[in-house]
Amino acid sequence: MQYRTLGSTGVQVSSLCLGAMMFGKWGNPDHDDSIAVIRTALDAGVNIIDTADVYSGGESEAIVGKAIAGRRDEVVLATKVSSPMGPGRDERGASRRWIVRACEGSLRRLGTDHIDLYQVHRPDPATDLDETLGALSDLVRAGKIVYAGSSTFSPSTIVQAQWTAERRHRERFVCEQPPYSLLARGVEADVLPTCETYRMGVLAWSPLAGGWLSGRWSRDAVDPSSHRTRTMQFPTTLSHYDLDVPGNQAKLDAVTELARIADDAGLTLIQLALAFVTTHPAVTAAIIGPRTAQHLHSQLTAADIALEPDVLDRIDRVVAPGVDLNPDDTGYGASVLADPGRRRRAS
Repeated sequence: MQYRTLGSTGVQVSSLCLGAMMFGKWGNPDHDDSIAVIRTALDAGVNIIDTADVYSGGESEAIVGKAIAGRRDEVVLATKVSSPMGPGRDERGASRRWIVRACEGSLRRLGTDHIDLYQVHRPDPATDLDETLGALSDLVRAGKIVYAGSSTFSPSTIVQAQWTAERRHRERFVCEQPPYSLLARGVEADVLPTCETYRMGVLAWSPLAGGWLSGRWSRDAVDPSSHRTRTMQFPTTLSHYDLDVPGNQAKLDAVTELARIADDAGLTLIQLALAFVTTHPAVTAAIIGPRTAQHLHSQLTAADIALEPDVLDRIDRVVAPGVDLNPDDTGYGASVLADPGRRRRAS
C-alpha cells in the first residue's frame, strides 16, 4: 500500500480510501459482514475511511463506528455534513445551527470523541461561506473535528472558501472530494489545479464511474441501466445509466476501448481505472466503495500499480484530458445555468 500526505496537513493516508456508502441499507444491510469488510481493508493497510451522515440515514456511520472500535487510532476518520437528514427544513445544509447539531449526531453514531476530517458534502448556496467556516473553526477549537474539507465544490467556490478563510481568520478546507474517473476527467481542467495551488488534499470519489468501470458492462454484456437499478439499493440519478443519453453511449464506447487497453497492459479494468486516478499528482487517494469482500479484494490489487506513459497516452486518445463524456457526471451544476430565472434581469 502506498501512502501520501493529505495536502499540507502532514497526515499520511493510504492511496486507497475506504468509502462506506455501501454499508447499510443502501448496499450491504448485514452489519457483521460490512464490519468484516472494513476490518479486512484496515488489515491490508488502508488507513482512511470516508462516510457521511446521510448514507443509509446514519446507518453507515454506526457500522463504521463498530468496525473501528478498539482501532480508532489507526484510522483517519472522515465523514460529511449538509445532505438532508430528516423532513425538517433545517435538518440539512451548512448553517452553523445544523453543522453543530449534525456533528454531535455523527460523533455519537461513530462512537468517537473527534472526527479527523469533517467535510461539507455539497455547497449550500443559502448559507454564507463565512458562516460555515466559522462553525467548522469552532468545532476544531472544541476538539470535535481536526480538519475541515469540502466535497464536489466548483473551482470558483473552492477559491472563495480559501479567500474567506484567510480574510476572516477561519480554519480553511484542507481537502476537496471531487468526482474523477477515466470517464469523468473534467476536474483535470480546473478543480485539480486549484487544489494544487492551495495545497489541498484530494480524495477522488467514484473512480469506477458508478460501476461503469467495474468490468461487468460492455456492448456485448449487461445493459448498465437495468443492472444498476436492479442491484444497487440507494437513490441514484437514472440518467447516468440511461443508454438513450448520448453521453452514456459515449461512455459505453469508451469502456470497450479502455478494457482493451487494460488487457494489453496485463491489468483488469478495475486496476486500470483506480491506478489512473491515483497516478494524477494532485490526487491523494481514490475512494473505493466495496459492498462485499469480493469487491474489496478486486480493488485492493490496484494499490501499488503505476501506469506506464504509453498506457496513459492510449487512455488520452480514448477520453481526452479534461473531458466529461457525460456532463451530468460533474456532480455539481452552476445554478446560474440551471435556473433560467437567474440568467435574466428582473423587469
